[in-house]
Amino acid sequence: MAKYTGPACRLCRREGTKLFLKGDRCFSDKCSVSRRAQAPGQHGVGTGRKRVKEYGLQLREKQKAKRYYGILEKQFKNYFVKADKKEGQTGENLLTMIERRLDNVVYRMGMADSRREARQLVRHGHFRVNGRKVDIPSYITKKGDVITLREQSRKSPKIKMLVENISARSVPAWISMDKENIQATITALPVRTDIDFPIEEHLIVELYSK
Repeated sequence: MAKYTGPACRLCRREGTKLFLKGDRCFSDKCSVSRRAQAPGQHGVGTGRKRVKEYGLQLREKQKAKRYYGILEKQFKNYFVKADKKEGQTGENLLTMIERRLDNVVYRMGMADSRREARQLVRHGHFRVNGRKVDIPSYITKKGDVITLREQSRKSPKIKMLVENISARSVPAWISMDKENIQATITALPVRTDIDFPIEEHLIVELYSK
């Protein structure tokens, strides 16, 4: 399966905003966006960014959304096609569909410091959906699904550390979280207002609609 293996901080610098790809580091003084605001590479050096045209704005917004959720182009485009076929606004359909990915749900549960880490935990089979093993990060959860931590995984030092810190993490309204038993229930489908990251989805729709 294809995946981005380069430095995560480079992606944040390219988009000019924090994408929260490295967990707690993004909130510290070590964050690369705080230390080096310019885009990576020789073309990023200078006092400011160049004036971007309409296509460039649309492209950057799509890249920002892809990188925030950790999705590559082909899969992101497939999500757009599915979102476009649904009733309602395509941009909102796109974002709320991606929010329901299992790796994102695990991250929203507070069981990972970043979506990249959540993807790794899912691939290693640490979580169950409705009692069944699901190791596909792109699995789309549904209303009523129950996500639990595999019992054997509780012995892992990394999992133990995540469980100890879970009480301090907030959970979105569409997820009901039993932090004591590490069990999350999808009580509703996410809506646009549940997504707190600034994404102008209409620019993504305009780009793909050309």
